[in-house]
Amino acid sequence: MSRDSNYDHHISIFSPQGRLYQIEYAFKAATANTTAAAISSTYDNGSKCACIVSQKKLPDGNRLIVEDSRTVSNLHVVANGIGCILTGRTPDCKALLQRLRFEAADFTFKYGYACPVSVLARRVADLAQVYTQSASMRPLAVQTILIGPGEVFKVDCAGHYLPFKATASGAKEQEAVNFLEKKINSDQEMNPDAVVRTAIMCLGSVLGTDFKPNELEVGIIVSTKISEQTPRLRLLSVADIEDHLNAIADAAD
Repeated sequence: MSRDSNYDHHISIFSPQGRLYQIEYAFKAATANTTAAAISSTYDNGSKCACIVSQKKLPDGNRLIVEDSRTVSNLHVVANGIGCILTGRTPDCKALLQRLRFEAADFTFKYGYACPVSVLARRVADLAQVYTQSASMRPLAVQTILIGPGEVFKVDCAGHYLPFKATASGAKEQEAVNFLEKKINSDQEMNPDAVVRTAIMCLGSVLGTDFKPNELEVGIIVSTKISEQTPRLRLLSVADIEDHLNAIADAAD
């Protein structure tokens, strides 16, 4: 991008080419960190599941940080039936997570039932879009993937949101999306184990590495057709992730 003019000094001023440079900077900052992938599926004639897998990166220069600490996680529980992965600048991620939880809790308080993931995605997208037209606050450099039972929504820095069968965000987003397009068919049914392993293989393929169990974060929401309770995001333990990695290795042999 050219810096020959002052058009990148203000959020709400268009350049002569019709670009908002501050928004483009936000997109660049949001995709410069980790990579994450999310997949949803319906199986067994009515049961639903969705999974998010992300790299787990500890801050550079400090090897004494406790690896299982939730403070260095990008994967979060928002509310009953909703989980999210936030990729981008850490302070912005924390601010957006707080707003996500507030909006979900406020919806439940007002209407008496759990906030649907589609409603939360639209609400957060509306807030992000407002930040693109006002100088009172800069856009948050965060890409958000929200999951519910059998649902995946992605919200970007500019307030654009869409539902997906599978999607990715972060540094290797396009490569991950290309992998998922080849592996997943729109009418394909996958059980929770297959969904988790496909997402892990996606990250391993695009990043070109064999992950250790403590280098991944995996969250899954499963809603069976016989269950009446609202499912909750379950964060897999290191042992569970190791079992999936071993199954992937055995299948490749």
